[in-house]
Amino acid sequence: MEFTKECLKGILLFVLILYDMRRKRDAMRENLEKYGEVIAGSILLSLGIWLFVTPNGLNFGGVIGTSQIIEVFVRKLLPIPKSMNIVGIINFMINIPLFIMGYRILNREFCVKTGMSVVVQTITFSFLPNLTHPIMPDMLSNCIFGAIMCGVGVGLALKGSGSAGGIDIAGVCLSKTKPGFSVGKLSMSLNAVILTCCAFIFDLQTTLYSIIFVFVLYFISDHIHYQNINVIALIFTKEKDMKNVIMEKTGRGVTYWMGKGAYTENDQYILYCAINKYEVKTFKKIVYDIDPQAFVTISEDSEILGGFEKRL
Repeated sequence: MEFTKECLKGILLFVLILYDMRRKRDAMRENLEKYGEVIAGSILLSLGIWLFVTPNGLNFGGVIGTSQIIEVFVRKLLPIPKSMNIVGIINFMINIPLFIMGYRILNREFCVKTGMSVVVQTITFSFLPNLTHPIMPDMLSNCIFGAIMCGVGVGLALKGSGSAGGIDIAGVCLSKTKPGFSVGKLSMSLNAVILTCCAFIFDLQTTLYSIIFVFVLYFISDHIHYQNINVIALIFTKEKDMKNVIMEKTGRGVTYWMGKGAYTENDQYILYCAINKYEVKTFKKIVYDIDPQAFVTISEDSEILGGFEKRL
């Protein structure tokens, strides 16, 4: 009898060890995937700027756009070879104080991934020679394809819980310290100033194409950056502890009330929770692990005001 109990304990311990190893392996794989998204996004962003933005004289907007404007004046003051691309170096220097600010306000993982993204961009920019001619004769085609390529790159970096640096760091920091602050408004305000400067430094036509480029870029990146999409979830369940587990594992608030099924007249809990789209997969797993029979409705693109925490 004692031998049987010890065997059962051993089997249970073995199962728990296997489960813990699998959980850690899944967490490591997910973390590596995020780092891969940041690196891939940074390379794609750099290639998009190299292939479509720089040869056509388009302005990227944000910190990279500021770097492009500074480059014009630096080349007038210093004898820099035309084949040498210095936008990446200027962008890196501007990002240093922003990175320090992000490190003090945001989490360490975000800062590490953002720093990695900026370094990858700088290395890629530095090794790519300047293209003197556009790869396509039509300006609008270059503008749209470049915006799509760069938008996917920025979106992947954000999706990987990092950022491509620049204005994204400042925007996320301000949204953390000032509730209700809009990152989009900061980006649009800065880009309005930069593109106005472009109208005087370059020409009006290039500035108008740059506006199209920036608009398409933000549209694409917002649709890839799942964390930017708000989701409302309603859960109908008979499990009393559901609300506590959701709050503990997601860190999100839950509002609940008691309801009755109109057909069965059975009592059930109705839970209301606001999350972002990136959290949906984890959220579903939590719910169905507790109650496989739970009825869940999920609505995307909901406007949420108040104390909703924006997460990367």
